[in-house]
Formats: sequence, structure tokens, C-alpha cells
Amino acid sequence: MRAAGYTAGPVLTDVRVSTLSPPTPPPHHASPAPIRPLAVRAYTATTALGRGRDAQIDALRAGRSGLRRNDFGPVCGDGTPLPCWVGRVDGLEASPLPAEFAVWECRNNRLAWLALQQDGMREALAAAIDRHGAERVAIVVGTSTASIGETEDAYLGLEGADEAACFSEAMARPQVHTVHSLGGFLQQLSGVRGPCVTVATACSSSAKVFAQAWRLIETDQADAVLVGGVDTLCGSVLYGFNALQLVAPEPCRPFDATRVGLSLGEAGGFALVERASGAANELQLRGFGESSDAHHMSAPHPEGLGAQQSMREALARAGIGPGDVDYLNLHGTATPANDRVEALAVAALFPDTLHASSTKGWTGHTLGAAGIVESVFALLALEHGELPGTLGSATPDPVCGPQIRFDNAQRAHARYAMNNSFGFGGNNCSLVFARA
Repeated sequence: MRAAGYTAGPVLTDVRVSTLSPPTPPPHHASPAPIRPLAVRAYTATTALGRGRDAQIDALRAGRSGLRRNDFGPVCGDGTPLPCWVGRVDGLEASPLPAEFAVWECRNNRLAWLALQQDGMREALAAAIDRHGAERVAIVVGTSTASIGETEDAYLGLEGADEAACFSEAMARPQVHTVHSLGGFLQQLSGVRGPCVTVATACSSSAKVFAQAWRLIETDQADAVLVGGVDTLCGSVLYGFNALQLVAPEPCRPFDATRVGLSLGEAGGFALVERASGAANELQLRGFGESSDAHHMSAPHPEGLGAQQSMREALARAGIGPGDVDYLNLHGTATPANDRVEALAVAALFPDTLHASSTKGWTGHTLGAAGIVESVFALLALEHGELPGTLGSATPDPVCGPQIRFDNAQRAHARYAMNNSFGFGGNNCSLVFARA
């Protein structure tokens, strides 16, 4: 397929490879210094629980899962969908993009459009452009599969035969068949003319966007950044993870002794960040930590080396200790290896008083969108004092420490909240948020 006149946007995978091998950082590993915080001016998420922040917190309070029996995507040989549970966003099939953005049409960009309409996000972004100018506002978004579902459909509908086969006219849209489709669409939609970056580091993608945004602002390349992430269900996701024997036939049970695998989901979310003012009750990004232990293509380091490193760096940049954290949203995918490693890392680092939980039982694992969605849950904990348990799980794996809470959701004042997002290749990111 010829892409005359089209140049794909930049794709950054902000990966720093660690060569550490012992279970704890060596003496020469210097902790990063505390950073200047960023203010979170607006934030939102759209998931299988519904559209916007209110839908998310209502479901968390009610213990209502968004998971359903799989009714999506390509069928198996017997004509039925893959037997599993998914977190599917309702209404995408009936929500085409406006005509002026038809060239970007795909499920992923539809969800981006839908998510951006919630909680005043478009208005907040427009106000930032008015304050700073379009050239001083950046976009940094994360995704794992981007619009690959559209590419799947394009290949299924190939016209011609053998070497002469080509995409149909409707599918011959090169700007969609790239991981940067999401960033390019948001740039055209918003009118932002600052840096536009797509981060594609698997399941840590839309957590790492906060770190990238901080660097852009700290180095005076931007005054405000729209961060976020979107990933949607597609055949490659469902059957790819199933080929790795990671998909559970029933709803996922993070950290449960009987867990067998994950439930896949789709979601979109965004936040607008600027330099902090220190105003009372201002929500802030206070720290971030990143690591890549590079232990294995898909399995985490068995002692949680990279997970511990990212959490320690996030705490150091926030200028706080483990005992200061009130809530930790765990990566907690419900796969046997990942949960075990994360539980070990949390038990090694945090006191027993920490309230930690996985929210994958509500939304499913939303892959490249998990970082932003669960950052929204951390921000909701700060704003509303709602510290969820771990939905669907009943019997803690013996490796779990008392930090990991199951049915015991809690309502409590929270000053600091963290989010863990760990991806393939040991590509990890931890974030610390706070209320000023």
C-alpha cells in the first residue's frame, strides 16, 4: 500500500534498561532528588464502567464490575467468540467520528473522541491553549495496540490476489495504520501545535506519559500537556494473550490463590497537567519512577527488581517515604507470575498499614490505557477518600502481605496515592499523586 505524501508522526518508547542483577539496588544507585510537582487541572476516564469520573466512582462504591462474557471480535473455529470475560465500552459501534475527522475513523479513535468529551476535558484543553498558545501545549499519549483492529479489517478485506492485493479504498488510510494514529488524531482534533508524542511501552504506556510530560515542562518545551491513553479490544489482543495462556475463562481474580489469568478490557482517559501553583487542595503529580529490568520478553523479574526500583524512584522524587502512602493502585493483572512478583515487591517496601488493591476486576486489563485509568482511580481516592478493595477475589495468595486488601474497601482521608503499571519486558512505571 503506497502512502504518498504522508509522514508518520514520532513514536517514542521511553525505555531505560537497567543492568542490575541483585535483588536490591547496589550502593552506587543514587536515589533521584525530589521534583517540582505538576498540577492536574482536569482528568477523566471512560471504561466498561461507563463514561466519565462519576461512572467510575459510582461503580467502585457499589462493587459493580464492568466485565461481561466475551461478545466481541473474531470467532473461534466453532463460530463462537473466545470463551472469556471482557471489559467492553458500550456505544462505540454507534458513535462514528464527526465527518471532518472521517480519515481517522477506527474503534480506538472513536473511544478517544468519546473519552475527551467527558468531565470538561475539551474545555480545559481549550482554556490551556488560550492561556499559553497552541505552540506551548503538548500531547503525550500512550497505547499498546492503537488502531490495529482497523488494520486487521483492512487485511481481511484485501482486494485482488497474491502480489497484486491491496487495501480497499475505504481502508487505504495510512495515518490510521500506525501506532501514532491516536496522537495524530488528537493533534488535529485539538489544534495543539506543541510536541505530539505517542508512547508505546505495552502496559506501562499511559503511566509513562506523566513522566514524559514532566520532562517537557521542566525543560521548557511546553507549559501544559494533555496526557492520556486509549486501547481498544481487537482480535490481535484477545487471541494474542490467549496464545500466551494468560486469558482466564472466568472473571479475573487479582492476587487470589486460585487465579488463572486476566480479563482484557478497553478504555480511554486523559489528564491536563501544568506547573503546580500550590493552591489548597490542588491535585498534583508528585513523583514518577521508571525501570526496565529486561528479564524476559513477557515475564517479570522473579524477585520484582524492576517493580521495586520504579516504586523507590517514584517515592524519592515525591520526597516521601513508603509509610506516607495512603493508597496504592496495584498493577494486579491476575496472572500467576505478575501478581506474585508485585506482592513480593510491595511487602518488601511498604508497611502493613498501606491500603493497596487492584481494580482490574472492575475494568479488566486495559493494556496501554491501564496507566491513565488507574491514575484516575488514584486521583479519585485523593479527591473522595474512596479506597477500593480487590473485586472478585476472596482467598489471598499466601505470598500477599496485609497491604493487599480484598473485600475491605475503606473510606479514609488520603494525602498520597500511587499507581503501578508494569509492562512486557519488565518495562515498569510508578506514579505518586498528592493533594496539596
